[in-house]
Amino acid sequence: MNWMDTELELMADASLNRSLRASRSVSGYPGYTVRGEQVLLNMSSNDYLGLSQHPAILEVMREALLTEGAGSGASRLTTGNGLAYVRLEEALADWQNCEAALVFANGYMANSGVISTLVGRGDVVFSDQLNHASMVDGIVFSRAEHARYRHNDLEHLRKLLNNNRDKRRKLIVTDAIFSMDGDRAHLQELISLKHEYGAMLMVDEAHSGGLYGGRGEGLCHELGLQNDVDIHMGTFSKSFGVYGAYICGSRTLIRWLVNKARPLIYSTALPPSIIAGIAKALVLVKEENWRRERIHLATRLFRSLLCNSGFKIGAGDSPIVPLIVGDNETALRFSSALEEEGIAAVAIRPPTVPEGTARIRFSLSAVHTDKELTHAAVRTHNIGLQLGVLCP
Repeated sequence: MNWMDTELELMADASLNRSLRASRSVSGYPGYTVRGEQVLLNMSSNDYLGLSQHPAILEVMREALLTEGAGSGASRLTTGNGLAYVRLEEALADWQNCEAALVFANGYMANSGVISTLVGRGDVVFSDQLNHASMVDGIVFSRAEHARYRHNDLEHLRKLLNNNRDKRRKLIVTDAIFSMDGDRAHLQELISLKHEYGAMLMVDEAHSGGLYGGRGEGLCHELGLQNDVDIHMGTFSKSFGVYGAYICGSRTLIRWLVNKARPLIYSTALPPSIIAGIAKALVLVKEENWRRERIHLATRLFRSLLCNSGFKIGAGDSPIVPLIVGDNETALRFSSALEEEGIAAVAIRPPTVPEGTARIRFSLSAVHTDKELTHAAVRTHNIGLQLGVLCP
């Protein structure tokens, strides 16, 4: 197995080596994290609404843990499908204004499981080139043809659809908000193409659920397009501050997944405490609109501060703010310098992002104050000058 050492050395030489670093949260301060002895402003978390330490969520999780135990003990199709699961899925369907919902263990299992269940050999999946890896892997697992279109390039997608008119089933999959760029998919245009070519449409709202829509339903609802989307996917590990994922759609879709989706069938059900936490988080997401208002204000402030400093950042209005630096080594040095200044902001490198687009991926939260964001922007500006990312 010596070949692994050789490959790892090559990765290190290209500044692509990765390692696990121990971190811990700061009780009562969800906007911070600790590495070693250093307390850092956490600008790499997906805890967009700041719910991960909400007292009400922690309390219901504690009660479920004490009354129902640490684990579910079985898959959902045996004895792991507790009444709380049923109630949560009813609430999710009502929230999304869909006929039915289904909870998965996490977003990777939901995306990979659903795609590989809906299509197979003889079918084709049209996927934006910046879609999350879980979608890409789902296409691989399905054995369907993978027709990848250039990011948000609808003319390229149309060409691919034209070339695959005769395929048995056609599925278009897209993130609503792209996880590394923070920009939006062109959902209205995707829906038009879906209808024109008789395709199914699946939208991943992992990074938009909780942030958009009147009750945090997501970008599809914000734009009034929810009824034209066949498969809605979202997660509970970001805006909800907990763990898990959901699929919403027709009753027929959910019945099909229950019978065919291998990641659901062959996985142990989520612990009762997690289900309880999700259910409480759903109530807070729907009712506490001030969190959405705050994160959007924070996003506009931080984006404007970086732009005014002369940085090249990705377009969009989401709390994902990518600062493009280009080469891998500079991104790593930038991230280390930020950490020395008390800011946790991770360098993102290929293959997570395309070659030559290494970046610092800032990810904001509703619990970040204007003072903290201004401080972070000033420190980022100074480091940019030091590293030559910005011109004096």
